[in-house]
Amino acid sequence: MLSTVGAPQRRLFGRAGRKGATVDSAGGGASVPVSRATLIHAQALPSPDEGERWLARLRDDAAALDAEVDGALFELNAVLRAHRAAVADPYVREVRRPTANAVRVGYGSGDLVADGKFASAYELPEEARRRGRAAETMAPLERLAAVLSGTEEIGVAEELVLRARLDLDAGRLREAALQARVALEAMLASGYEASAGLAAHRAAVGDAANAALRGELDGELSKAVEAAVEDMRKVLRRS
Repeated sequence: MLSTVGAPQRRLFGRAGRKGATVDSAGGGASVPVSRATLIHAQALPSPDEGERWLARLRDDAAALDAEVDGALFELNAVLRAHRAAVADPYVREVRRPTANAVRVGYGSGDLVADGKFASAYELPEEARRRGRAAETMAPLERLAAVLSGTEEIGVAEELVLRARLDLDAGRLREAALQARVALEAMLASGYEASAGLAAHRAAVGDAANAALRGELDGELSKAVEAAVEDMRKVLRRS
């Protein structure tokens, strides 16, 4: 269930909808609409008591809680991918745990959860929201400052490798293979340090990309793509 919280009501008719509002620059900004996504299990819990036991188990088991949240996030990103393709808008992007204002796990009746509400829920603390692969360390601020000042550029291969990693995380193996092939060629052409080691992936990644054009990848080719992407990321982090 997708909804928007705090969105101002739109005026469909009348002149008022055509004019901007006067803003007091000394005051605070207007409230910002927030998108809320609620992922609901298809199989219902047997009873409220079982719901409380399920929620208590998640609170006490960090691995189970991570699996629950990551599973919901995977499904949400699949919906966003379908929406991106449907509206042909490349700016519709996947979301990550750390970018959420809040992450809650809970249970309730169908009417409650359809409205984004719960009979009982647990809100993940900030450290839990930042756990896992999605919370990898940000690029050093020194590099960011160098890029913004124009003394350093972001290499074309960097963005390509990140896109390949994103496709792998989302389970889009065909897209990952095709993206990895372009990323690998870009890195080799750019002369990154240790590129000789990356060249060893060329044949396997090429086979995977060719297979991706024909259909789904088998297990060995998928592993080859993942290994190549991880090695490319290591080289980029050392550069």
